[in-house]
Amino acid sequence: MAFAQEIIAWYHHNKRDLPWRNTTDPYIIWLSEIILQQTRVEQGLPYFNRFVAKYPTIQDFANAKEDELLRLWQGLGYYSRARNMHKAAKTIIAQHQGIFPTTYKALIKLQGIGEYTAAAIASFSANEAKAVLDGNVFRVLSRYFGVFEPINTPKGKRTFQLLANEVFDETNPAVYNQAIMEFGARLCKPRKPDCQICPLCPSCYAIKENKVDFLPVKLKAKASKDRYFYYFIIKDEDRIAMQKRGPKDIWENMYEFPMLEMPEEITIAALKEQDIFKAFFLGEVELKLLSKPKKHVLSHQNIYATFIELLGAQQCNKKNTWNYVLLKDLDTLAKPKLIFTFLRDYHICNN
Repeated sequence: MAFAQEIIAWYHHNKRDLPWRNTTDPYIIWLSEIILQQTRVEQGLPYFNRFVAKYPTIQDFANAKEDELLRLWQGLGYYSRARNMHKAAKTIIAQHQGIFPTTYKALIKLQGIGEYTAAAIASFSANEAKAVLDGNVFRVLSRYFGVFEPINTPKGKRTFQLLANEVFDETNPAVYNQAIMEFGARLCKPRKPDCQICPLCPSCYAIKENKVDFLPVKLKAKASKDRYFYYFIIKDEDRIAMQKRGPKDIWENMYEFPMLEMPEEITIAALKEQDIFKAFFLGEVELKLLSKPKKHVLSHQNIYATFIELLGAQQCNKKNTWNYVLLKDLDTLAKPKLIFTFLRDYHICNN
């Protein structure tokens, strides 16, 4: 049996029953595809269900406030995905009369939709003959055919796209694309793949040459940048100080505690002597360390966050960057996972 037919046959017997597989609605498929970028199905499914319930149509999504979207997205990370979705939704309302496009040519022009996502939506919603190429597909093709070209280079992507097109089943675009992605996610896994029950095992290059753990090849990313954040927990009875992050940095427009960023890790005593600290707060203050630095890993950045309770501070007149928020309203603010997790673990509020 040919490569594509083997995978499709396996899929029919082993596919998961997922809600976005039971529809051809491009809006629903789009929601699932963007949510599942950089996210496991088990983690993303509850978010998908909440978004569908809150915004059942593209019109509802376009009419939402950004703060609402970010709040609902909280914990998924890569928040630019939510912002790009909002822009794409508004474009669909303005330029497509509110009708979600289903062709690759139209989809690829929308904010936040790349080649893979456009191919996925087009094939799943309209059965357009476009081969998808995501991490799962890279892995299956690399191992089975023995392709050593790095998957994260322009040449590698071209090589794999040509191969994906070559083995693509044009008679069943939607089914085949779903099948090969499911095959990679559940059988040809990154670590400890189930080779012993794989129907492709007899003719798989990686099995025959003992290269399963070496494929696919991916060039190492550039070194991550270390950043040191010092967060101040400042309470006033039933209120707590919060600030909104600005543009052109991580967590744009999301809420966090008042914070100072230092070029390197320093002690609390040294922090109090910094000119930037003295400019930020007025008068004598008492600092209480609530946590050792917590490492939070982002794309190409490592955030080392230290949380400090601050007593006796007045807001500096020169830096009106934060305001008090009622603890009961804190849950309505969109916060980075780092802040959300701290609030939960330290029982700052009923979050």
